[in-house]
Amino acid sequence: MTINSYRGVAALTELVFGRGAPAAMLVPMSSAVGEPNTDDHDAVTPVPGGWRDYGTAELPVPLAAALDTFAEHGYHGTSVREIAARANLSVPGLYHHYPSKQSLLQGLLERTMSDLLTRSEQAIAEAGKRPVDRFDAVVESLLRFHMYRQAQAFVGSTEIRSLDADYKPTYVAHRDRQQRMVDQIVFAGVESGDFATAFPKDAARAVATMCVGVSTWFNVDGEVDADELIRRNLHMARCLVEYTGDHPTR
Repeated sequence: MTINSYRGVAALTELVFGRGAPAAMLVPMSSAVGEPNTDDHDAVTPVPGGWRDYGTAELPVPLAAALDTFAEHGYHGTSVREIAARANLSVPGLYHHYPSKQSLLQGLLERTMSDLLTRSEQAIAEAGKRPVDRFDAVVESLLRFHMYRQAQAFVGSTEIRSLDADYKPTYVAHRDRQQRMVDQIVFAGVESGDFATAFPKDAARAVATMCVGVSTWFNVDGEVDADELIRRNLHMARCLVEYTGDHPTR
């Protein structure tokens, strides 16, 4: 896998949006964030084992094969024949399940976003009502997802450009929904006095971009383990929103 050959958020941003694009564009913003409503995540379907629990991603064999090849070679550098070979299927057998390479990419990204959104919503729902607790929860959830679903997150960020025009708005809407979760919590924190940032929308975008960027460089066998990385990034995230309290990070 070549994920770690792309170093840093800037490199990932160039891949998705072209040279010179700001890193904050990694997570598309809704054109209308509106007033915060942090109560719309209270009724969610729980993730089996809890939102912090990550085992091996349960993907159908064709999607698992597509994920490996897209992560290694990119969408346009991958052939249907190669995916079929990795899935131990004939090309006609693969087409029986997924009629095109594009349908494989879309199927993979739908599963990726469903998993991400469900975990984020559950983390927020379990955190209670305090904006700072909800903020910590959604940041931790985003970080864990981009560490433990690294390949899926990477493909989801880098292959937006490869999506068909008919499906792309659906995928962007999923990403907007995730961003709004962060936006609403930051706005609520500013309103409650927990966060002092004068630029809540920009701060929320910066926090989300920081979390997304983890998928480009995190190494499970690296010097910093997952829990320590989360602790450090929670501290940085609180700095971005200018947290005013002394509630310790997890």
